[in-house]
Amino acid sequence: MEVNVLERLPNPIILKKLMKVQASLNIILCRDEWLRYHSFVQDWDEGVCMAKIDNGAGDHLIILFSPEGSIIKGFDHESELSPYAQDEHQVLQGIYDDVPKELVSLLEDDAIEKDDVTFCIWRKSSDVNWHKGKVEIPLGVSDGSDFLIGCIFHTPEDFVEFAEGYFELSPSLEVVAKIYNDFPITEEIINILNPGCDVKEVLQELELLRLRS
Repeated sequence: MEVNVLERLPNPIILKKLMKVQASLNIILCRDEWLRYHSFVQDWDEGVCMAKIDNGAGDHLIILFSPEGSIIKGFDHESELSPYAQDEHQVLQGIYDDVPKELVSLLEDDAIEKDDVTFCIWRKSSDVNWHKGKVEIPLGVSDGSDFLIGCIFHTPEDFVEFAEGYFELSPSLEVVAKIYNDFPITEEIINILNPGCDVKEVLQELELLRLRS
């Protein structure tokens, strides 16, 4: 299953685009920022972008994109690998042990909550594959990576299915597909997806998101 998780991750350029697309759609569909499932901060730190998945139930996935590479920190609060399930409340050995220093240092910001982790995946800019920390996972136990990586929706069909369940909305597949295919987000598109929202506010948020690639 671990290899499958790594194979399901596209290269960082495509992954960043996917996370921006999903964050854009969340901005349009959900005007309450705290309820958004996918978010993206273009200028998290100097030269660093941050994407986040937060299901509101205690589980999250944070992706940091930097010139040195990309790192993914995931936390499944129900996993037996959670630090809160350990006697010493410590991060399990192996999760961060092999991560290059220039990438693991990206997690040191207090807002990242580095120690809230059940798996870590990374890829240096010179790498051709993603890597995952070597952790002894007991049979039948999950680190949450399969579940949380599965919350990155690669197709407009998958996103629409998710939105129907999470936001209880039925966004137009045709319009969502346009956003997935880099079609410029216009006032018309916003109005189709979320009639009655403040289009000017949405466009201002999207401008911040799409400042640079």
